[in-house]
Amino acid sequence: MTLTIMGLCVVSWILQLTTGGAWTQQWAFSAAIGEVEPWRFLTAAFLHSTSPLHILFNMYALWLVGPFLEQAFGRGRYLALYVLAAVGGSVGVLLLADPLGASWYTAAVGASGAVFGLFGAIIPVLRRMGRDAGQIVVLIAINMALPLFVDNIAWEAHVGGLVVGLAVGAGYAAAPRERQKLVGWVLPAAVGVVLVALTVWKYSAVASLPML
Repeated sequence: MTLTIMGLCVVSWILQLTTGGAWTQQWAFSAAIGEVEPWRFLTAAFLHSTSPLHILFNMYALWLVGPFLEQAFGRGRYLALYVLAAVGGSVGVLLLADPLGASWYTAAVGASGAVFGLFGAIIPVLRRMGRDAGQIVVLIAINMALPLFVDNIAWEAHVGGLVVGLAVGAGYAAAPRERQKLVGWVLPAAVGVVLVALTVWKYSAVASLPML
């Protein structure tokens, strides 16, 4: 699954470069358009900026933690984690966007939300295995601090993906062996419901704002 996800990201990035931005415009996420085209909550995670550094960093990070989690959780639970973290990243952008400001219309792209979800998920797994998660925590802290020094980083997506990854990873890691299959279905469904509920709440709150 990790290689498949990486392959999809690379193919998508090539299409971004070769279509004059049309591919990006079709699938990128912004709070303003997410309500009418909700698939963008996920598709934005397969896009990147035109700078090679963006996709190279995300694919390298994905390769570092993805295979380990895929082996630990199995393909189905790993895929559910990745998708939920990717969507969670977009939900984070939505929740923290100002409907009266530029952030409501600013496009967000990148697998960072999903990658941060994997970073979050690996912490409870390592702790369950009795291994030190300090290096991952430091890595998360460094990347969380990057927006203070580098512009145009959707830190909101990092936060959203990280929260989802921590929740799903903790649930997977804590599940008894005889209930892992049940948790593998119920937990992602529950997290998905929460993400949808938060999305509906935000758009409802925006719709209730007085028109200027």
